[in-house]
Amino acid sequence: MKVLVAVKRVVDYNVKVRAKADGTDVDIANAKMSMNPFDEIAVEEAVRLQEAGKASEVVVVSLGVSACQDTIRTALAMGADRGVLVETNTELQPLAVAKLLKAVVDKEQPQLIILGKQAIDDDANQTGQMLAALLGCAQGTFASKVEVGDGTVSVTREIDGGLETVALTLPAVVTTDLRLNEPRYVKLPNIMKAKKKPLDVLSPEALGVDISPRLKTLKVEEPPKRSAGIKVADAAELVAKLKAAQVL
Repeated sequence: MKVLVAVKRVVDYNVKVRAKADGTDVDIANAKMSMNPFDEIAVEEAVRLQEAGKASEVVVVSLGVSACQDTIRTALAMGADRGVLVETNTELQPLAVAKLLKAVVDKEQPQLIILGKQAIDDDANQTGQMLAALLGCAQGTFASKVEVGDGTVSVTREIDGGLETVALTLPAVVTTDLRLNEPRYVKLPNIMKAKKKPLDVLSPEALGVDISPRLKTLKVEEPPKRSAGIKVADAAELVAKLKAAQVL
């Protein structure tokens, strides 16, 4: 079974981002970049499936600028076999990402596609669902447990009411949640080995995909600063203030 994992290069989760002075975008100049944490979980799950003898090959794909190769190399150091970069300088929105991934899936023919449930930069939570719809295959989102069987995959999903387990027929798309696993620490020898693993570079044009943006960002601004809190003498005063503020 071949597993394809999509990874995204994002601003590191420890970095506090700021809006540009002109409000056109987020300022990421000189910011530390890393693999999207949910995608890191997806890579870990794919590698664990391979280590358990459930997967024969793990292919990692990323979309974006040339620097995304660093993100792919990180996934290769975690244990993936080879990488694919669809290189473009155009802003990629969820639908364009899903279309590009579909083109890569059509080329690679994996039985299982694993993605993070969302990226921490745009928090869209759309690509996995769009990809499954474009492929016309089963999907299991927000996975906290994945078990692969003979031509099937069982996915335990985190939902508002608790947990839901769905049985999917392969090929299928699975998106990962935080509680699925804990990604391994990448050791230096594996980082060195990853430099020798194959990495193919494609273009959207070669895949025949139109990635023109459908949405336009009007303005980016930081949330307003919170005002100072106040103390109340008792519960009655608290209720009165809440009623005055029309919270109750």
